[in-house]
Amino acid sequence: MKALMNKAFILAGLLVVTSLTACAQKEKKEQVQKTSKNPMEWNKLTKAEEDVIVGKGTEYPGTGKLLNNKEKGTYICRRCNAPLFRSENKFESECGWPSFDDEIKGAVLRIPDADGMRTEIVCANCKAHLGHVFIGEGFTNKNTRNCVNSVSMAFVPDKK
Repeated sequence: MKALMNKAFILAGLLVVTSLTACAQKEKKEQVQKTSKNPMEWNKLTKAEEDVIVGKGTEYPGTGKLLNNKEKGTYICRRCNAPLFRSENKFESECGWPSFDDEIKGAVLRIPDADGMRTEIVCANCKAHLGHVFIGEGFTNKNTRNCVNSVSMAFVPDKK
């Protein structure tokens, strides 16, 4: 009888832990979609994310988790959650980074790069470094390639 009671307590404990974990995951999804201009409310970044987003670095080509994403949805800024790109504008450029031929209107700023040859793209809301834009390559009818670091973005799938 004592062994049966111990098993019942263990099972009940596992159910409580599982339900708490599930609730925590749902709460995080809601936070991801909240956009903020206030730096105190921005998402905490990992070292790798900070190196790219703040330090204007570049992730290694072909390594980004969003490179081969084919789901329908919105790519948002990893730092402030502002919507940046729609999946309909993503295309395969074989450059090693996610590529988009258009951004959400007003979401991305273009800034002449310090090297004098390229044009940097940043989040219009928080100025996070996203990557670079290239014009005239002929990949799409829009003739534009926003070459974006995966670590600069998060992905929010469309609701079905």
